[in-house]
Amino acid sequence: MNATILPTSEKHYPVLLKEILSIISPQNGGTFIDCTFGQGGYSKEILKFNNTKVIAIDRDPDCKGIADKFKQQYAKQFVFLNKKFSEVDKIVNDKSKIKAVILDLGYSYAQIKDPKKGLSFENTGQLNMRLGLNNFSADDVVNKLSQKDLELIFKYFGEEKDSKIISKRIVDQRIKSNLNTQKLVYIINSVKKKSGRIHNATKIFQALRIFVNKEISELVYGLINSAKILDVNGILLVVSFHSLEDKIVKYFFKSLSEDKKISRYYPEEKNLNKLFNLKLKKPIYPTPKEIKINKSSRSAKLRYAIKINNKINFESDILKKFSKLLEIENLSKKL
Repeated sequence: MNATILPTSEKHYPVLLKEILSIISPQNGGTFIDCTFGQGGYSKEILKFNNTKVIAIDRDPDCKGIADKFKQQYAKQFVFLNKKFSEVDKIVNDKSKIKAVILDLGYSYAQIKDPKKGLSFENTGQLNMRLGLNNFSADDVVNKLSQKDLELIFKYFGEEKDSKIISKRIVDQRIKSNLNTQKLVYIINSVKKKSGRIHNATKIFQALRIFVNKEISELVYGLINSAKILDVNGILLVVSFHSLEDKIVKYFFKSLSEDKKISRYYPEEKNLNKLFNLKLKKPIYPTPKEIKINKSSRSAKLRYAIKINNKINFESDILKKFSKLLEIENLSKKL
């Protein structure tokens, strides 16, 4: 989960930038946390206002070169940390001054096209998919986990309907030799018929990327800890790109912003743990104009919420709600 997918290597298009800036109002000053710095699209626009400060976080060490240039230009306004954004609560010193936290869960063009990272099914060679601060790679997953474990990963993280047969083919083929990117794509193509504009390997590669980078727990704890560090009237904004991410974000905001109804025959039960004011129940989508400029933005959804009290030990049942996904993520302990 890092900054926005890009259509070309020459131009950076931070998704829904105008909409985000209108929500966070950097012209009024304040401290902002860019949890997925990437190529710095959001940070750059915020830092144009002299009375702002940005704390930028990214797990990818390759972002440091871009961050160093920002530091030279905005020495007193900018701080970069090569950390996971799930640890945001351990990073911030003055928790009372955070105006907004931004999470863009997409990937940069540079990351997708980097053959060393091995995120794309168009690459050749060894499977990797590590974005930084990882304990194992996609190569370890595909060549070491059991058929049943692979099936669960593909089914729940990739929402792949052919997860069972693809997992079996993988286990059968890896006996002969370790699988790399080309061999994995060949196996997937041998199972699935080409249909529509989506490549056959898209869902399997998505599942592996999510598993390798522990994106479920990263997002869940990133949301929880971001909420903890915001002051009253602070804003939490999340841009998601696929249904699994959006489902988690939507549930988190809803569980902490709405009164709960046990039955239609009984009145609503007051939610004593209400933490947010949810201005919009539906997400904000890119405009047709933005999609025309940056086709990769077409799947983006922006959700945001405003903190309405200073509870630190708030409770959300998000861990229980997505416990199945977290259990599957914990299969990594076998590696």
